[in-house]
Amino acid sequence: MYVLSSFSGHSARPPKAKMRIAASQNCRLPAGAAACYNGQTMPLSPVEPSAPTMRTPLSEIVAELDSALRLAEFADDYSNNGLQVEGAHGGVAKICFGVDASPTFHEEAIRRGADLLVVHHGISWGSSLARIAGPNYQLVAPLVKADAALYAAHLPLDAHPELGNNAGLARALGLENLQPFGTYHGHVIGMKGAFAEPIPWTAVLERLREICPDGELRHVDAGASPLVRTVGVVSGGGADEFPQAVDEGLDAFVTGEIHLQDYTALLTRPIHYAAAGHYATERFGVQALARHLAAKFPVECEFIDLHLPY
Repeated sequence: MYVLSSFSGHSARPPKAKMRIAASQNCRLPAGAAACYNGQTMPLSPVEPSAPTMRTPLSEIVAELDSALRLAEFADDYSNNGLQVEGAHGGVAKICFGVDASPTFHEEAIRRGADLLVVHHGISWGSSLARIAGPNYQLVAPLVKADAALYAAHLPLDAHPELGNNAGLARALGLENLQPFGTYHGHVIGMKGAFAEPIPWTAVLERLREICPDGELRHVDAGASPLVRTVGVVSGGGADEFPQAVDEGLDAFVTGEIHLQDYTALLTRPIHYAAAGHYATERFGVQALARHLAAKFPVECEFIDLHLPY
């Protein structure tokens, strides 16, 4: 089961209800693809025909994304942020949002008529696209054939104080008085905040299960107290930043993953640690972007949630 959340543009059409679509048990991914979980692939349910809509030039949407996400400040990110695949030469009427650019996501977004795909983890990292062959061809070719554009924002979407993964995750946890926290390669990308009153660490874990239901929650209960008030948040693969939370005297640290060396180090650190899933903790930013663009342009915006546990 996965969810498509729809956000309609300000003058495009009436808002659509959230849709739940069952997943097929027959994996239709290309040989060797690893985006299939428990034998499931994207749904094969029919797509409702869309009414004619206005089309917005791709360049206008890209310019808004570049500006809103402050891409120029992250020129040293390993991800080649911004427009990674050109397309939508007839303009954009529909945008699909997802955490990862993958054959599974591309197939479903194209099937649903997306002119533009917006993701957190794109397909161009450093010189990774030096050759458009093999796996790279499988990623790029369907987009080119469908004239669908691809836009990616990695660290800019982690770090954004309003639209970012960490801001969204921290707010969903119920943290208040949010402040930038967690330096990664010279960029502060995380958030820290506090609960209005100290609450049990077990209540924090329960809240994480609610807001990141698909992540395989792992935690180390090493805090000095069973009560928690201050929390540092660095979504996704933010495990290396937990010592910064210790240095700042925070009660707990929340991220997406935990490594063996982190567990060992936590045994001698007075802090609670929770890893709620890389994918699950990075669903917040792209959904915020969907709402942002739907309010700015007459386009239909949908978030495709693959419910990955990783």
